[in-house]
Amino acid sequence: MELSSVLLTTGGSFVFFRLVNAGVSKLPIPESACRNAWKWRNISTSFVHSLITAIWAVLCFFLHPQMAEDLIETHSVFSHSLVSFSIGYFIYDFFDMVGNQKLTQSWELLFHHIVVITCFGLSVLSCRYVGFAVVALLVEINSVFLHLRQNLRMANMATGTPYRVNALINLGTYVVFRINTLAWMTRWLVLNRDNVPLLAYTLGSVGMAIMTAMNIVLFCRLLRSDFLKSSTRETKKEKDKEM
Repeated sequence: MELSSVLLTTGGSFVFFRLVNAGVSKLPIPESACRNAWKWRNISTSFVHSLITAIWAVLCFFLHPQMAEDLIETHSVFSHSLVSFSIGYFIYDFFDMVGNQKLTQSWELLFHHIVVITCFGLSVLSCRYVGFAVVALLVEINSVFLHLRQNLRMANMATGTPYRVNALINLGTYVVFRINTLAWMTRWLVLNRDNVPLLAYTLGSVGMAIMTAMNIVLFCRLLRSDFLKSSTRETKKEKDKEM
């Protein structure tokens, strides 16, 4: 893709997600989520991005399997478009959070977005490491269930079978598509150190370190919130019954 095409795809993505957000605002919002309607719209828009990107990333490797053998040079217009499309979303989401949330509440995600935009931007502009970027976007498979979890909690549906099933799938995909994928990417970066320029290697290493730290923290929060606390509550109920 030429620079004009990259800019058009990225800009189109930015506009698309603004329209998605505007469309979500026209839909009914659960009463329990009305007190934070912006967050509901933001999470719903992120869900749409994750769903599109997850399917798109899988199709990239399915339609162009050669890319898996060479993550540096080999890519297709389809995969290049995906990375450009995601940059547009992250730029949109960055400004959406800056305009609607306090910095103390969103600095972690804002920093995450800056790292992603920088790394993905380097990839699409240089037409290198596109395959590596697409591998990174496989984490969006988990994000589908992660965002769904957030919406269910905001809708006061954090109990019952649907939430528990989603919690299990969320934790499973988190391990497979976040923790394992990031570990594989870090290993790949180390093994291919001689083939990666210093700037790209530094950005990749810093990005992987930040993502790994953030994902470990989030995993612990999910585990404690959806499984350890629920186990504690069930144990307490059993003790109450015995009494």
